Amino acid sequence: MDLTKILAIAGKPGLYNMVAQTKSGVIVESLIDQKRFPAFSHDRISSLAEISIFTTDEDLPLKDVLKKVFEKYNGEQAISNKSTNDQLKSFMDEILPNYDKERVYVSDIKKLVVWYNLLQENGLLDFTEEEKTEEPTEATEIEQTAETTPDTPDAEVV
Repeated sequence: MDLTKILAIAGKPGLYNMVAQTKSGVIVESLIDQKRFPAFSHDRISSLAEISIFTTDEDLPLKDVLKKVFEKYNGEQAISNKSTNDQLKSFMDEILPNYDKERVYVSDIKKLVVWYNLLQENGLLDFTEEEKTEEPTEATEIEQTAETTPDTPDAEVV
């Protein structure tokens, strides 16, 4: 799951998919209604890949928190962001028991729930890690061959 192209824009509800870059900003598409519009460089734009949640240990990237929610709810929608404050805090305790209760506000938990449900609704929550199998390329095969053969064609092996 690549969160680098999923953006949050301060003052605007929901999440946005980056479509293209311009000189003065980016063109984004709303995940809610698929409307496109420009977001300028003076807007406070954050990529979800850059966001993390405060914990008592060290900050946890948003991707890891979303994965925990995904596993808890088996890939289904999470609780509503309109739940009571106690329900939202209880939700956060179940997902991330060591979250920093002084620095993570209920409004942050609501935002997390909205973002998770929006990503889930749009099928953007894919946590299957692609296995990278390195196949020898032509260049590495040539390098390996060069290492096993003598430099000069007339070299004598003694």
